[in-house]
Amino acid sequence: MQDVVTHFPGHGTLFEEKYLEGKAEGEAKGILRVLEVRGLAISDDVRARITTCTDLDRLHDWLDRSGTVERAEDLFVEGSPDS
Repeated sequence: MQDVVTHFPGHGTLFEEKYLEGKAEGEAKGILRVLEVRGLAISDDVRARITTCTDLDRLHDWLDRSGTVERAEDLFVEGSPDS
């Protein structure tokens, strides 16, 4: 059996890429779930923007803000009191 070295993080390996994709997908699902549980309407545009984002820092921010925004679209407002 061949040893597999991932050299991660930061080396762009397939393992790292798939791991980060999974993290982003999980964050996106969490954001959408919080918005849904809070009863906020989620447009197709908002859903697409959340699910296609791969920036983990931005997704973490959106997840934090998803519990306090008044509308799903407010997640993307820069410089708002919740940002």
